[in-house]
Amino acid sequence: MEPGNGGTPEGRDPAPSRRALLGWGGAGLALGAVAAGGAVAAVRPGGDAEPASDSGAAVPFHGPHQAGIATAVQDRLHFASFDVTTKDRAELVALLGEWTRAAERMTAGRTVGDGAYGGLAEAPPDDTGEALGLRPSRLTLTIGFGPSLFAAGRFGLEDRRPEALVDLPKFPGDNLDPTRSGGDLGVQACADDPQVAVHAIRNLARIGMGRASVRWSQLGFGKTSSTTPDAQTPRNMMGFKDGTRNIAGTDAAALRKHVWVAGADDAGWMTGGSYLVARRIRMHIETWDRAPLQEQEDIFGRDKGEGAPAGRSKERDEPFLKAMLPTAHVRLAHPDTNGGATILRRGYSFTDGTDGLGRLDAGLFFLAYQRDVRKGFVPVQRSLAADDALNEYIQHVGSAVFAVPPGVRDKDDWWGRALFS
Repeated sequence: MEPGNGGTPEGRDPAPSRRALLGWGGAGLALGAVAAGGAVAAVRPGGDAEPASDSGAAVPFHGPHQAGIATAVQDRLHFASFDVTTKDRAELVALLGEWTRAAERMTAGRTVGDGAYGGLAEAPPDDTGEALGLRPSRLTLTIGFGPSLFAAGRFGLEDRRPEALVDLPKFPGDNLDPTRSGGDLGVQACADDPQVAVHAIRNLARIGMGRASVRWSQLGFGKTSSTTPDAQTPRNMMGFKDGTRNIAGTDAAALRKHVWVAGADDAGWMTGGSYLVARRIRMHIETWDRAPLQEQEDIFGRDKGEGAPAGRSKERDEPFLKAMLPTAHVRLAHPDTNGGATILRRGYSFTDGTDGLGRLDAGLFFLAYQRDVRKGFVPVQRSLAADDALNEYIQHVGSAVFAVPPGVRDKDDWWGRALFS
């Protein structure tokens, strides 16, 4: 298949007609013209430039990179991991095409297909309707492919798996729940309105019925990292500023070096993409809340008020690592401790009820993008898992890794097209 012709390797239109979809029970996507417009944000395609100043604005969907990576971090998250239930490669390709068309519309503040009402009375609506009247809220949808999608005997992709899409090793202290780990497809929905993010995942799940099902999902609030260093640094559930030295979404050189996959790196279909590691990290906040302030600051290697590194006075002062304890979190996570390993973080806090023992099930849903997992997350986490004093108060309980393909370039392109070409 030649790029740009809008077809699929199976010779099948990735966006079937409404009539055809009704034959599948009306659960699929049908393209329509019903729309609720929204203002366009000052963000270049791919989301790797100027942050949106209007929380109701729209982030452009098309571009060389997927939005939601270097994009200015939104306030809310709904992440979902899907198992592909169909065994038919052509059906998977069609699903990715339908999801792409739906994502284009939802990120622009438009309804899916013919909308939530006004269509055929005999068929379920194309859109679930809970986002009617809401603005785009800087919604971004970012998709990734898990290692299991490339398993032999499934979709003929075993020879297309990138070398950098590694199965993560078991780190000391891991207590991973298999029902909160892994997945064939990962979709990250970020928005400034939680209902907009939930609506997006819900509609993708609805469209995927019979072909993909939700394996696990995670809601997040209170971003814990920022790609806009000029903005106030957010704090995590332990009360400390997080992501002070995160890669800026406007730093094109750093993004090229540490985040975007280059043509010579690995599988050609991943050029312009990235690799995502998602980790659900439980925080034992009740125990943490009883720790003395000085102990808390020593564990992190920063003061709690200003966020300044140990021995410094301002948050963004260059850290003096030797002024910190050898077990300090900042010292062990720093690139200088890990051979230059650098990742882009987009984590969120979570609180999911209680654990049945009178404690909040709370913590950090850690999201990290990098050019190569083997040179990014793995060495950093090995360092932290071995010696970080913070390990007394946290535990990794969920884990997944995904190959995030490049962006959708135009209306004829779709998520994963290069992989299946």
